[in-house]
Amino acid sequence: MAKRTVIFKNKPTIIGSYSIVGPKEGKGNFASYFDFIMKDDCFGQDTYEKAEKKMIESAVAGAIKNANIQASDISLLLSGDLLNQIISSSYAARNFDMGFLGLFGACSTMAEGLAVGSSLIDGGHFDNVVCATGSHFCTAERQFRFPLELGNQRPPTSQWTVTGAGACVLSRKGNGPKVTMATFGKVVDYEVNDVNDMGAAMAPSAMDTMLTHFRETGRTPDDYDLIVTGDLGKLGSEILIDLMEMNGIKLGLNYNDCGQMYFTRNQNTLSGGSGCGCSATILNSYIISKLRKGELQRVLFMPTGALMSTTASQQGETIPGVCHAIVIESDVKPQGGGVQSKSINKSTTASKGRSKKES
Repeated sequence: MAKRTVIFKNKPTIIGSYSIVGPKEGKGNFASYFDFIMKDDCFGQDTYEKAEKKMIESAVAGAIKNANIQASDISLLLSGDLLNQIISSSYAARNFDMGFLGLFGACSTMAEGLAVGSSLIDGGHFDNVVCATGSHFCTAERQFRFPLELGNQRPPTSQWTVTGAGACVLSRKGNGPKVTMATFGKVVDYEVNDVNDMGAAMAPSAMDTMLTHFRETGRTPDDYDLIVTGDLGKLGSEILIDLMEMNGIKLGLNYNDCGQMYFTRNQNTLSGGSGCGCSATILNSYIISKLRKGELQRVLFMPTGALMSTTASQQGETIPGVCHAIVIESDVKPQGGGVQSKSINKSTTASKGRSKKES
């Protein structure tokens, strides 16, 4: 069987990153790590779709600024989102004088962008590229589920689409965390058709990609300080743990899920967070911060995506899933001979203090 894992020889460097989130997300477990917290979900716009576009614009511009380079130094923007025809990303791209590659991997888009962008950098085709994605609770709800005005009751398996956007700059040179490997996922469908149970639909694809990554690299879970899936939420991450154990691999305390970690228990998000912005904002804030400090040395980042549409769901189609894996390693040697802790607390991962960087 052909391999799906790429080992990058010229390890692309993440030289700049940026995260922007909505007010609910700004009260969650990662508040102190985000670059910008919006005061309201409209972000000064007259529609939620325009707000989502503006978030992606802000994330891209912020990542370039934090990389200490100019927009003219960027060859390509790789971005996608959840809306039909990825309008948030393509409309945001109008404001940047650079090449644009629109991607759709649903909630796995951040990893898809990093995998494609790293391949282009590693191959010597470009010096700098930007990878970005975002989502908005209000745009996703009315596209995929119900009009917001109805206030429909949500089942316990449902998740809260994160309002947020994240972006990072990949470069051929510079200081920062290195992207060392990518395992491209395949489409996996266990015939789940409940649009309010995304975790169950996506968990099998995470299992397939994780097993493929370990088989092709010869690594085990113990080789990583943190293994983090994207937005399986509480239920989906428990399913993944069970699926991996059925395949002879036990995931330990170094495994967690962005959707499960994102919100506090009293925020009423049921099974946790989801959406493109879920894993993108945690990666481009908390995870990269820890890698830059050497507090994490090697991370396996695995966002998952539900490849569905409203039309397909209404026609009775099941929900295929996909998961791409990215290995990111710190360029800072750990202090005291090792990483401080491989244990990730399930409910209080990061500081709950509110960021001062608000609109």
